[in-house]
Amino acid sequence: MFLRVGLAAILMAFSVLASAQRGTFMSADELRELAYPGQPMSWQTLWVTGEQRASMEAILDHSFRSLRVRYWGKGQRTTWVFEEIGKELPITFGVIVEHDSIVEIVVMEYRESRGGEVRYPFFTQQFKGLGLNHGDNYGLNSSIDGITGATLSVRAMKKIATLALFCHQLTPFAQVEHVEQASQS
Repeated sequence: MFLRVGLAAILMAFSVLASAQRGTFMSADELRELAYPGQPMSWQTLWVTGEQRASMEAILDHSFRSLRVRYWGKGQRTTWVFEEIGKELPITFGVIVEHDSIVEIVVMEYRESRGGEVRYPFFTQQFKGLGLNHGDNYGLNSSIDGITGATLSVRAMKKIATLALFCHQLTPFAQVEHVEQASQS
């Protein structure tokens, strides 16, 4: 009898710990306000070409089926909301990019039972200031330290950071930056 009660208590404790990883931590409106405080914004659309899709699929390491990607943009800043599978379920990320580098990356919604540590600042701060490594294969221009037990969530966040940086360079908001640099040369 005591063994059953003890076992039930242990299982309940693990259940509570697992559900503590899950949650909605930021809405799209909150992300928009973080990126553009007090400024009214409307969605922009990036229409994906076949060549861009191939690059996006190489970054994600799986198919990308959408014909368009919605984002916010103003000045030289863009803000993206993407989902990527962690171990089994999608994780919703928000990424703010400016001057071809990451300003902020946040976990907006986490649905997995493990690996939720990727949402904490001790981990996400590693992404600030990172850009793309422009070689044959797109990747981040610096390495990211992993988290034991969250390997797939870390991998998902790295893919989304890379995807947001790639998409940013396809927008007029990044083009403004490149035109300004060329005119100063």
